[in-house]
Formats: sequence, C-alpha cells, structure tokens
Amino acid sequence: MALLPEAIGDLLGIGGTAATDFVAALLGAALVGTLMLTNTALAGPWAKRKITASFTDRIAIDRIGPAGIGQIIPDALRLMSKELIVPDGVDRPAWDLAPFIVAGSALMGFAVIPMGNGIHLADPETGLAYVFAMASVASIGLVMGGYASNNKYSFLGGLRAVAQNLAYEIPLVLTAASVVIFTGTLQMSEIVAVQSETLATVGGVAIPQWFAFVNPFAFALFMIANLAEVGRNPFDIPEAPTEIVAGYQTEYSSVYFVLFYLGEFIHIFLGGAIIATLFLGGPAGPVLPGIVWFMIKIWGVFMFTQWARSALPRLRIDQLIEIGWKGMLVLSFVNLLLTAVIVGVVQ
Repeated sequence: MALLPEAIGDLLGIGGTAATDFVAALLGAALVGTLMLTNTALAGPWAKRKITASFTDRIAIDRIGPAGIGQIIPDALRLMSKELIVPDGVDRPAWDLAPFIVAGSALMGFAVIPMGNGIHLADPETGLAYVFAMASVASIGLVMGGYASNNKYSFLGGLRAVAQNLAYEIPLVLTAASVVIFTGTLQMSEIVAVQSETLATVGGVAIPQWFAFVNPFAFALFMIANLAEVGRNPFDIPEAPTEIVAGYQTEYSSVYFVLFYLGEFIHIFLGGAIIATLFLGGPAGPVLPGIVWFMIKIWGVFMFTQWARSALPRLRIDQLIEIGWKGMLVLSFVNLLLTAVIVGVVQ
C-alpha cells in the first residue's frame, strides 16, 4: 500500500517533483497531526475527568454538550487566554523551548506508525529506532523546563525525570528488541505484517500471531515500562503534586502549560501506538477499517493508564529507581535472552 504522502500526491495530481512531494508530505503530516491532536483534546480535558470520576463515584463535567464533551472548548479558551507569567531569573531560551520540545517530539514519533487504510507517513528500515529516539527527546524538554525555571521544585522534577527515564527506557528498548529478534526487522510495516500470520486455530477461530499472545511476558514488561515512560501512577514522580508542587512544570502558565499538558497526553497515545504496533497487530482487526481498530487499541492503552492513575499509589523515588534498575532491567534481559534462545531453536 502507498504511503500517505504518495496517496495525497496522486489524488491531487501534484507528485513528481521534490517541491510537490514536499507539499504532499506536509499535507499528510498535517492530517496525522490533526488526528492525534483531536484524540488528545478528547482525552485531556474530557475523558480523563470522566474516567477518574467513574473510579471515585463522582459525576464529573456534564453541563456543556452531551456528557459534558463541550467543556473542551471553554477549557481550551480559558487556559490559552491566561497571562503568560515569566518568573524572575529564568533561563529564557531554554524555558521557552522546553514545552515545544515535549509536545513536538511525540507528534514526530507518529511519522513512522502504520495506522491502517494507508495512513502511514514514512516507512524507513529503522522505523522502530526512530520512534524510540523521538519519544526519548521529551526527556530533554523536561530537564530544560526544570532547570531553566529557577525553582527548586522544578529542578527536582527535572532531575527525577532524568533518573526515571534512564531507569525505564533501557528495559523498554530491550523488551522491544525481543520483538525485533522475532521479526528480524526494525521496519514498522514489517513488524505488523509478521503479526498478521495465524498463531493457532481454536474451534475454527484463527488466533493472530500478535506478540501479546506469542510473548505475554514481554507485553506485560512493556506495559509497565510504558507507564513510567509517560509518567502515570505509580510512576508520576517527576510531577508528584503532593511533594514538589508540579515538578518541572511548576512555573509554567497559559499556553506553555497547555503545551506541557498536551505533550503528556500525546506521549500517552504515542506509547499506545507503539504497543499496538509491536504487540497488538497494529491496525489489524475483523470487519472494521484498520484505522478504527488502531484507535480502539490506543484508547485501550489510554484507559489502562487512567486506571493506573486512579487505582495505584505513587512510589517513593528510591522505590521507583530500585524497581527500574534491579527489577525491570533484569527481567528485560531475561526476556531478551529467552527470546533469542527460543527463536534460535525454532529456526
């Protein structure tokens, strides 16, 4: 299937030159970006509140629009119309750039994610490495925001973000490497294609070769490490409102706060997109179009993160680091070794 920019170029009849291909790529990126920002707009101001309210037996927002969904518009206007307060003593260039880095890095990660029905911007042979690299760039934004704010609580939040990402990104990448060993490729479309094969047939029903079924241990490890990567309970240490106000984003207001908030939820959906691609067959599914199944899967991951946020208590920083280095890292190496042995024996 043609990539999205190629399909747009053919549809509009503008392909064939570097300039027109660039325009088609921009249009494709705008389409994918709008799609993910729309999901984020639903998740942040509305779905998060409704889900948390259901866990705590409250009503949540219900005044504007069906089930309160219209609350998204006044919330966005309220936040973006607030005064942007710049504290004394901030490192202004770094302070200004940090929110854009956090939000932009996650959006760039979607460039290589196959979403089904031709919604796929690029398909490089190193796609998996690229998406992890983009997800990791957010850590730079968190550190910049914490350091540049000239606030001890922000600085602590930035340091915690670095410590947490180091402790959990390594297990995250090692667990993904077990999928690479199984498929023999870093190309996202090929990883999805391998999962389209049949693992087993039970009662006449074909069970797909999704890696969540092939290696549920790796799937569980990745889900836990992803919680730490996106900063959801019990791993929300970089913000920890009851300890350090709001961590790295304490001194941010108005549109800059919106960008940090937006970046947080885009990263949750990027994590869900990576999980769907590596372990849940990407956009594969019966009857419904691929893009619909893809959205169902990433929203399922989002629901899991919100369950964790409501149900699990926050860890102490020493507990978090110990679990990462002494638990997750060891288990991820064990999983990688076992996968390599099993693949070697089977092949």
